[in-house]
Amino acid sequence: MINLLAVALLVASTSSVSDANAATGTPSDYMYWQAADGAEKEGYIKEKMPPGFQVVITALDGPVYADEHGRTLYKWPLGALRNGSTGDRKDGPSACTDEKLRHSAGLMSPYPAGLLLPDADNRLSCAESWPPVLAAEGAEEVGKWTLAPRPDGSGQWAYDGYPLYTSHLDQKRGDVLGGSKIRSGGDGGVVREPVGPPPDVPSGFKVVSSTTGRLLVNDDEFSVYTWDGDEPNKSNCNQQCLMDWTPVPAPEIAVDQGEWTVVKQTTGFNQWAYRGKPLYTYNKDTRSRSFAGSDVPNWHNVYTQRAVLPPAEFTVQDAGFGGHVLADANGKTIYLYNCRDDSYAQLACDHPDSTQAYRLAICGNGDPALCLETFPYVEAAADARSASPLWTVLTIDPMTGHRPTAGQEGAMHVWAYRGRPVYTYRGDFEPGVTRGDGFGEFTGRRNGFKAFVLRDDFQGAAFRR
Repeated sequence: MINLLAVALLVASTSSVSDANAATGTPSDYMYWQAADGAEKEGYIKEKMPPGFQVVITALDGPVYADEHGRTLYKWPLGALRNGSTGDRKDGPSACTDEKLRHSAGLMSPYPAGLLLPDADNRLSCAESWPPVLAAEGAEEVGKWTLAPRPDGSGQWAYDGYPLYTSHLDQKRGDVLGGSKIRSGGDGGVVREPVGPPPDVPSGFKVVSSTTGRLLVNDDEFSVYTWDGDEPNKSNCNQQCLMDWTPVPAPEIAVDQGEWTVVKQTTGFNQWAYRGKPLYTYNKDTRSRSFAGSDVPNWHNVYTQRAVLPPAEFTVQDAGFGGHVLADANGKTIYLYNCRDDSYAQLACDHPDSTQAYRLAICGNGDPALCLETFPYVEAAADARSASPLWTVLTIDPMTGHRPTAGQEGAMHVWAYRGRPVYTYRGDFEPGVTRGDGFGEFTGRRNGFKAFVLRDDFQGAAFRR
């Protein structure tokens, strides 16, 4: 039997080279985050729910639905890969079964079907990794909540037509370790997404997820901004100001709702204000989800909810591709590792509790020592703490990538983001350099490393992971 990792070692690793004369700043110097005691919480539209479900406000993905224990609910929408598709069809039954898949499905070129998957004897089934949210006997559908049949005849809750699951990685209320609302794009695999109620925004607005929180945009996904020169619920933008900034119009029949108010613009037209601040678009924005307007003094992008500040020892660096990256105390860019296996279940392989064979193949040709040299862990003090629930300290066996046994010699304390260790790259010799970005398969989206990007001005990937 041919082993999948034997093929992986033949796949060329690629990376994007970006050099920069970077400026250093601490996270608190930037508008991307809120303090731990910040009050920003995204508002949402209340919907009817079956008994036993609730809404939990999470640190990065805003409001999500959860079960009675506070465990986040996920969906797995059908997605196309290079040689086929997998996931759940809307209004169809669950494709996540109890079968333990041992061989590649051939969905993710260049791997053919039938290759033995790494650690095949220890693999979980899809349903073990993603327990279905089962409905009690006699449960009744309500609103968008419906029942989907399971192969064993039981009923599984579905929301908006998609069967619902929890993640075996989530350990406490508010954890969203199984997936993210941030779009992955490219060849990132068919990922799970947390499910939540619609954001409470008027018609003409959307909320999109980013690495730093939930960004408010218009229907065309162009950023909206606020100005320090305005007063609460009063616009002072006129003449010269209006040459660069366009007030976001509110319909004549619009009325105040929740955190949204209707104000009169200096021209006499209605304008939307959010949390008391009139909203504008920037006439010089040339792309969606831009941060360019916030480069103008006293103007700011708008979030419905920002993530809490990362560890205080981290820094923000100007990146050579235009934008900002998160970096360690020495200015070295921080990298996230992404991995989905080539089975129909598309199980994650980027967590310390999952197989490490893919990562070791990419960063060290199967050699753990070489992997440690190429992408070293970002070490943390044993007693280090972060105010953000997204950042924790893990104890790792550096030679296996798994958690060590109690008292094991050589174990390391490392920083982790959403339960996964973060890394630097040995080829980044100056602050802000991102030579390790895209190292791996398909620019690092399927099995490889991506820079922790906060803002990306030119590559169109500000919300990549």
